[in-house]
Amino acid sequence: MPNQLTRRLALLDDDAHRALLAQGLRGIERETLRVDPQGRLARSAHPPQLGSALTHPQITTDYAEALLEFITPAEHDIGLTLHKLDAIHRYAYTRLGDEMLWSESMPCELPGEDEIEIANYGTSNIGMLKHVYRRGLALRYGKAMQCIAGIHYNYSLPEKLWQLLLASEGIPEERRKGLRDFQSESYIALIRNFRRYSWLLMYLFGASPALSKGFLRGREHKLETLSDDTLYLPYATSLRMSDLGYQNDAQSGLTPHENSLESYVTTLMDAVNRPYAPYQELGTKKDGEWIQLSTNVLQIENEYYSTIRPKRVIRTGERPIQALCKRGVQYIEVRCLDVDPFEPIGISVETGRFLDAFLLFCALDESPAINVAESAVHARNFARTVKEGRRPGLLLTRGDEEVSLQAWANELIERIRPVAALLDEQHNDGGVHAASLAAQQAKIDNPALTPSARVLDEVRAIGSSSAFGLRQSELHAAYFRESALMPAEMSMFDEMAQASLAEQAAIEKTPGPGFDDFVAAYNSSTLCGD
Repeated sequence: MPNQLTRRLALLDDDAHRALLAQGLRGIERETLRVDPQGRLARSAHPPQLGSALTHPQITTDYAEALLEFITPAEHDIGLTLHKLDAIHRYAYTRLGDEMLWSESMPCELPGEDEIEIANYGTSNIGMLKHVYRRGLALRYGKAMQCIAGIHYNYSLPEKLWQLLLASEGIPEERRKGLRDFQSESYIALIRNFRRYSWLLMYLFGASPALSKGFLRGREHKLETLSDDTLYLPYATSLRMSDLGYQNDAQSGLTPHENSLESYVTTLMDAVNRPYAPYQELGTKKDGEWIQLSTNVLQIENEYYSTIRPKRVIRTGERPIQALCKRGVQYIEVRCLDVDPFEPIGISVETGRFLDAFLLFCALDESPAINVAESAVHARNFARTVKEGRRPGLLLTRGDEEVSLQAWANELIERIRPVAALLDEQHNDGGVHAASLAAQQAKIDNPALTPSARVLDEVRAIGSSSAFGLRQSELHAAYFRESALMPAEMSMFDEMAQASLAEQAAIEKTPGPGFDDFVAAYNSSTLCGD
């Protein structure tokens, strides 16, 4: 009897079904700090020429006023997605003056905490809610941590594919769950496999082995000194994803709960409703000003930091958890990718092709439930890889045995190979997924080819992590400024910017409750309903 992966690949390789693989969607969210010509954090406000950070569909801010976030439309092919991301970058550069976009995940040299401006979204209740939420993040995690940037990869498969798999699984019709439940369970199964194997992504694409000394703000650490202003770990792949990143004690007790959508939702609903004593001591207001939305473990569910999330597009006034409860999982968001400092837009199409093959493999392969002990093992494998993934002979835990990262990575590449071949058959453009697999295989064979090793070589040569980041930022700025957008593209972005500003103005003119009442209503809207 063929295993589940083999059966599903054969089904999708049928002439009648192969086109389904072209109907899924890909979207990218790229975060990047605005910096001045010297590579210091920009102190200017979000440029109004870019539009409203509150309402613009493609250009917004994340934590800090200087931390831009570019959001592509969802496309069927990652090549087109990255073309759209490139256009957003080119437009931004026409409106940035002499500022640049920082090229790395770890921040540039940052000023004191008081001088890092939290993102502003205007005077409306929803704008103030977003701003106060970020005030809470500053209290809970510190501002420097919020200036870390990443790449988020949004991925979905078409509903017709889930319909096909549901009909083919041999489940008697009377025992079959509805499509919505099957689709949600299938995405949760994808997430479980992602937990098992995401260490591989950190080895292949981690690009933050070093950081500026000032980032740690005097925190204890076990990093080594590379130069006067730079700390590193010699075999690290991604310090961004290590315990130096977005972590705190309140979240440490939250576990992924990836065995069902119900348990995931229940865990997050509990966290946004459960008081946490240190936050209670701070309160929600100081001198009459809001300083955080609540004193619970999480202010809102998006505060839960995870390497991957189940997602559903939300409707106006709806919370993410409510959308998942009511309509199930629609796509997943991969959140562990570092910005690639060698790529002007922060990610290459080759990386995207591999991610598509990797995520489809995770979706199609068998994915048993994960118990608490196994979850801890997966977390430990991930942690080892981000801190010492290039260490010769590094061992990871698989079941009851210790295996070398290299051997396990080779096995995974072989298991993903038929998935890549199927995508290439459907894609009909010269084996681009197989070529991406070959590029990743070369990194497994030779760790010096990984982005983290290449970054470390450059930082050593130049003598400073900040100097390397500035050099790459200058190269990327020149790249974008040398080639203008077409007039029609410029007009489209200009119109989006103006429409977003008009939309924010309309929101601010619309009567609403007082902010205290608005927050109370928002905080009470965490339960799932029909």
